[in-house]
Amino acid sequence: LPFHIQGTSLSSCLNRCLNMGNLLKVLTCTDLEQGPNFFLDFENAQPTEPEKEVWDQVNVVLKDARGILDDLQSYKGAGDEIREAIQHPNDESLQEKAWGAVVPLVGKLKKFYEFSQRLEAALHGLLGALTSTPYSPTQHLEREQALAKQFAEILHFTLRFDELKMTNPAIQNDFSYYRRTLNRMRAEGENEVNNELANRMSLFYAEATPMLKTLSDATTKFVSENKNLPIENTTDCLSTMASVCKVMLETPEYRSRFASEETASFCLRVMVGVIILYDYVHPVGAFAKTSKIDMKGCIKVLKDQPPNSVEGLLNALRYTTKHLNDETTSKQIKAMLQ
Repeated sequence: LPFHIQGTSLSSCLNRCLNMGNLLKVLTCTDLEQGPNFFLDFENAQPTEPEKEVWDQVNVVLKDARGILDDLQSYKGAGDEIREAIQHPNDESLQEKAWGAVVPLVGKLKKFYEFSQRLEAALHGLLGALTSTPYSPTQHLEREQALAKQFAEILHFTLRFDELKMTNPAIQNDFSYYRRTLNRMRAEGENEVNNELANRMSLFYAEATPMLKTLSDATTKFVSENKNLPIENTTDCLSTMASVCKVMLETPEYRSRFASEETASFCLRVMVGVIILYDYVHPVGAFAKTSKIDMKGCIKVLKDQPPNSVEGLLNALRYTTKHLNDETTSKQIKAMLQ
């Protein structure tokens, strides 16, 4: 895809960059306030030969993401049965009934948790591909659009999963009842959760946003395991992704290229996901003056959407980021998120 570049001091920037014999410098030229500016084809990007191996591995995981969200969305919980069993502790049939209701639900919770582990491994592979030398993050995202799209899909899934989990108190109630009752009753077959797994699942579901925590831990782990790779390779990949989403959303020529309105909401969710991830992984976070993410611009893009469509995303920035309330965050940004 050709680059589309906008900006006030474009000609001077272009001349400088072309003199350096490197057109890609245009994308990250400091004179261009918006930062990198190209169209990431979230709708049609197909893997090129060099991307294929990682793409195939990640695709196996992403194929199951839709089903996980459907299962979570339809998760009703066993609140009534549990209540009855607790109110009538000596009625054995009610105990059996509650246990019979909870066990298959815990089977689902186990499946969700195991999926988070698979997602972590997929993210690891993607980060490896998108941060490797000698290319800059901008070059990677431009050259490897299919991998960038998969990274976006992981972020999209993560925010959706956590939104659904946050609004469903039954999950933790069911699981804590299961743990309290486990010693009296036994679960058979695939729904069985041993103590060690139950401990890990407890920690996972105790998080307000468990999938996001999984991703940020995985990204931090990726950075610490790859000592020879500057942390900027990873954080710049995230900030570039946020900039690209922002520019695509606020530029009419780009936005008009989306075949479906769904793509705009996909972009918004990805932009927020990548900001939160950056905020966890970057030492000073996304809100500091030195952050490479234009937070005011990103919040403005969110605020320009129909209010009911973005309240969840604004809440994600308000309540699931790490550094928003730091003293280094400007009053203006705090005010925008009030």
